Amino acid sequence: MMRNTIIILAIGLAGVVSCASYLAGKQDALDVAVLRKLYSSGDAKQWPKAEVHPGAAATFQDIGHLPETPFPQDNASSPAKINLGKILFHDPRLSSSGQIACASCHDPQLGWGDGKRVAFGHDRQLGKRNAMTLWNTAFYKRLFWDGRAVSLEDQARRPVMDALEMHEDLSSMESKVKSYKGYQPLFSEAFGAPAIDLDKIFKAIASFERTIVSPKSRFDLFIDGKTDALNDQEVLGLHLFRTKAGCINCHNSGLFSDNQFHNDGQTLFASANEDLGLYNVTRDTLDVGKFKTPSLREVVNTGPWMHHGNFPTLKDVVFLYNLGNPAPIPRSYKGDRDSLLPVNSPMLKKLSLTDTEIDAVIAFLGAITTTPRRLNAPTQFPQ
Repeated sequence: MMRNTIIILAIGLAGVVSCASYLAGKQDALDVAVLRKLYSSGDAKQWPKAEVHPGAAATFQDIGHLPETPFPQDNASSPAKINLGKILFHDPRLSSSGQIACASCHDPQLGWGDGKRVAFGHDRQLGKRNAMTLWNTAFYKRLFWDGRAVSLEDQARRPVMDALEMHEDLSSMESKVKSYKGYQPLFSEAFGAPAIDLDKIFKAIASFERTIVSPKSRFDLFIDGKTDALNDQEVLGLHLFRTKAGCINCHNSGLFSDNQFHNDGQTLFASANEDLGLYNVTRDTLDVGKFKTPSLREVVNTGPWMHHGNFPTLKDVVFLYNLGNPAPIPRSYKGDRDSLLPVNSPMLKKLSLTDTEIDAVIAFLGAITTTPRRLNAPTQFPQ
């Protein structure tokens, strides 16, 4: 009798444990179901509160849709100007070698980058940084990893005269474009007169670059009410992105970038690949190691990642942030440049994300990436 009682109790206890496990599983499912309902409600006010670091509060805007594309007052957009800019963007004759165009480092099939760790240009020389994608640059306040350009018009001219990129004198480039009579009617249509000058050349290229804007992603459809646009893993990743993972501190707004500069621990100080970032432009020691926050829209297709291109997978990037982006100073450092010692952003900290959570964050990044589209690039240029 005692033996039967023990067996019955054991069976009952097993049933309780099994039931508890089942309920725990149902609770996990319920959590994602609740998150799905809140995030896809069409009302961002219903979303769970974002976990924002005090250092990000002043510029914080929650994620959402991209705004309307902004245009400068002195460079209104038009189809003719965009078409001219597209041709100039692809014309390799703007370089001194006649072999390198803007499109050489910014290929739409490679996420509007070049797919390389660092770009190479004139005479096959390697640059120092990864070629930034041109996706959504219309929304940036400053361009390049170090912010040295203040507009797309300003940005467009810099690769032309860079010794490692297109290696061309601006006046020589202008003269070459003028020498191709076939460009005159295109400039006339775009600007109302056939006269060609540097200002018009770069305004046209910038006008084309402002059209490189992400279409609606599955994330955009989801927050507008298409509840099945994201799977459960992506919904969890969205929530982690805004909370535990801390991504939203820098990658916020509809652009998924705060348009700011931060030291993310990747200065590679006192190494052969050292890069002091924004400091190289401002010479302000407070800017040592700061780099522009890139937009995460289309990020799955824009690798390799970071300003030095040292991360071949997105999991590498998330792992680094999960560790708090430790930035050890090499033992070989002699202590002779202490005023330039990089100080990591206080927003960096160990996140303690589980493998499941890391995979969810990466899955969500896929939800803000759209399918690459081929561009019908010009094959002939004005003569």
